[in-house]
Amino acid sequence: MATPSRSTRRSLRDVALRWRPRVVRLRYFNPIGAHPSALIVSSPPGVPQNLIPTLTQTAAGIRQELSVFGDDYSTPDGSCIRDYINVVDLAKAHVCAVERILDDSKGSERLETFNIGTGRGVSVLELIRTFEAVTGVKVPHKIVGRREGDIEQVWADPAHRQYRPRLEAKETLERYAAPGMGLAAAPGREEVIA
Repeated sequence: MATPSRSTRRSLRDVALRWRPRVVRLRYFNPIGAHPSALIVSSPPGVPQNLIPTLTQTAAGIRQELSVFGDDYSTPDGSCIRDYINVVDLAKAHVCAVERILDDSKGSERLETFNIGTGRGVSVLELIRTFEAVTGVKVPHKIVGRREGDIEQVWADPAHRQYRPRLEAKETLERYAAPGMGLAAAPGREEVIA
């Protein structure tokens, strides 16, 4: 079965092989956070389909409680593990990728692929606990049944990009837990951004 991701990879490969442009592919999971100014945050319309907007909306009282899908996985706390990358790190990686495309002096391959991530997975329950510890806001949550199709553990292996430090994820979960997950922390911003 051809997935959109697989089709995109094949298309990029075909373009790179046929017309020989410089192509840099960045692979990553679960971008979270916001700019430290808290002026740019994740605020999807309607009911969020990913964890961080749901978490921040629950913390802000917009949602009654957060559902954790399963606590019976083969992980330390039973919840799914993901690789969360800060959006600022991800933006910097995109800038670096464009610079690589434009700089032909490096003699690099026409098609390069880099895994962008921390290389360390964080469980759903660990993320909730970190958010609570950093913000001091208790997040009401309940354990519900597993979601069909959820993968138990997935995170990036960033080893391929280690020799290119500008592509490295540097922000820690604790560092961006408050403003980066949606609670306003910028001077003059008292409202909750969700």
